[in-house]
Amino acid sequence: MANFAKPSAPRFNVEVYQNEYLPEGGRDVHAIVTVTSTGGATATRTSVQGAAVVIMVDCSGSMEYPPDKMRGAREATAAAIDTLRDGTSFAVIAGTHVAKEVYPGQGRLATADAATRAQAKEALRGLSSGGGTAIGTWLRLADGLLRQSTASIRHGILLTDGRNEHEDPEVLRATLDACAGRFTCDARGVGTDWEVREVTGIASALLGTADIVADPAHLSEDFTHMMENVMGKEVADVALRLWTPVGVEIQYVKQVAPTVQDLTDRRTEAGPRAGDYPTGSWGDESREYHVCVRVPGAAVGQEMLAARATLIMPGAPGEAPTVLSQGLVRAVWTNDLAASTAINAQVAHYTGQAELAQAIQQGLEARKLGDVGGATAKLGRAVQLASSSGNADTAKLLAKVVDVVDAAAGTVRLKAKVADADEMTLETRSTQTVRVKKA
Repeated sequence: MANFAKPSAPRFNVEVYQNEYLPEGGRDVHAIVTVTSTGGATATRTSVQGAAVVIMVDCSGSMEYPPDKMRGAREATAAAIDTLRDGTSFAVIAGTHVAKEVYPGQGRLATADAATRAQAKEALRGLSSGGGTAIGTWLRLADGLLRQSTASIRHGILLTDGRNEHEDPEVLRATLDACAGRFTCDARGVGTDWEVREVTGIASALLGTADIVADPAHLSEDFTHMMENVMGKEVADVALRLWTPVGVEIQYVKQVAPTVQDLTDRRTEAGPRAGDYPTGSWGDESREYHVCVRVPGAAVGQEMLAARATLIMPGAPGEAPTVLSQGLVRAVWTNDLAASTAINAQVAHYTGQAELAQAIQQGLEARKLGDVGGATAKLGRAVQLASSSGNADTAKLLAKVVDVVDAAAGTVRLKAKVADADEMTLETRSTQTVRVKKA
């Protein structure tokens, strides 16, 4: 498809995979929109556009039990600071039932260089555990710090080891709504006493990643990897704009690779019959989106443009957004039964990956409720889908929760005893997908 990016910017490309053929009267059109960003000069782009990062470290009382959690958090934060590129704005927050600035303080962001990195790591020595957990206060302080920056890449890294027990859930939800679109945030749970849905909910709302680090000894490696990814981001606030003709209704828009994330309710209106869906910041990477639209029924031989998918980057105030790339979703009505009933390979694959994520989540919930039959059925279906799609990583995680009798048939038995870390890892990573195998 056409590529509209400026030569100095990373090149974006949009490709659409679909079966455009419908039977007479057929209405639902499915398409996988693949977006790829390549060719950016990462170091130059990030340093020119600027990046600002705030690290939020859980310092509640539970972080001292066992003591290696707090020690691991200090070491991991130091490793992340060492990964910062010169010129990056940054700050560190200690989070309990309140949020406190650790470095540089006084409501400011520091600029990364050898001296400030050393000062920040020295300040980490003062981190100690005590108090409760109110994650919304951490995010609000991070938002305030990041909002003073003119950096195009604004990012948070959040670590917690417990549940958000000292804050009303509605307060956290309102905070996430307020922060959405202002910065992205990766969230990590250390140990096994935190709430998976809270951590994944934070990451989802702020277009970041979520994961478990069961062993604090692995925190430094994980934080380094996260910060390297942040330093690789080149373009911020990219949106997928969908335009549809009169009479066409968008049923849903989901990111389906590298993780499943429903964007349907994240739409913001962008003119007549057009809406923007946020995708966050980009480096050199590829993501895939499942778009389903409902078109008016038509007779054999008719065809229409069902949707136009355009990748855009907002311009300065008063300026039009930059069009990065675009692709078209079509509908053609035919009486060829073979053509109209064929399912595009990419659409079929990612439909299965979305079902896999849902089956895991429903199966684990049934297991927690003591519904053995429901858990066995759902997790068995998950094993079947993981096997048929080649999702080996998820299959390995499932095998720690169920005994697999026949993967192809989805026949399993629930394990009598499952380690908390294994169950939480499966739940946290349930939305991670495997890409469709290219011919």
